[in-house]
Amino acid sequence: MKNLVVDIGNTSAKVGIFKKEELLEERVFQDEETLEAFIKSVQADAILLSSVRLQPALLLERIYQIPIRYLLTHTLPLPIVNAYATPETLGMDRLAAVCGARSLFRDQHCLVIDSGTCITYDFIDASSVYQGGAISPGLNMRLRAMHAFTAKLPLVEVQDVPLIGNSTVTCMQSGALNGMRAEIEGTIERYQQHYAELRVILCGGDTHFFENSLKGTIFAVQNLVLRGLNSILLHNVSQ
Repeated sequence: MKNLVVDIGNTSAKVGIFKKEELLEERVFQDEETLEAFIKSVQADAILLSSVRLQPALLLERIYQIPIRYLLTHTLPLPIVNAYATPETLGMDRLAAVCGARSLFRDQHCLVIDSGTCITYDFIDASSVYQGGAISPGLNMRLRAMHAFTAKLPLVEVQDVPLIGNSTVTCMQSGALNGMRAEIEGTIERYQQHYAELRVILCGGDTHFFENSLKGTIFAVQNLVLRGLNSILLHNVSQ
């Protein structure tokens, strides 16, 4: 069985083609027209679409050549238990990421750290119960905030710099990067106080800034959301 999963974000869309649990191909698209043309060119048995945009159902309706079609919402059955108090407000990418963690590390406590526009922390326990986590500003957001809410600080790009900055620009970069690194390490340590056997999984666009500098054993899995979407699709097809 060939599965197609689509993760449409604010700026780009990622597509994964799976044969059962094996990822065969991964693509990234910047516009919906090219994305739709590619999807229609793939001979797949089932598709799951996740989107932060307003009308993903319209796109799914046009993918008529794939017989089994699902749209990821908070009401779709999951391979985990969702204990989030407000599931209708939960980002589908966060939900997919913890499902991806479960598919890779079954029967283990997992902390998923997604470093993108925001940095999100999501915890799923060894019994496959998603508990929730935390959201805080990402790297670019921290730098943009310093520029937006002050009179003189410039708008600078993310760059890995030494701990001690020697200019205003490098001080800002050091503050954003090393401050976020300290936040991640502190969060991991606090989770480990409650869960000694903890798998820590990094994903997201800014992962490369942290994966080799954090303490302990960290697993970097860039296609975690796609793997999670596939596990949700497989769960629904099996039902």
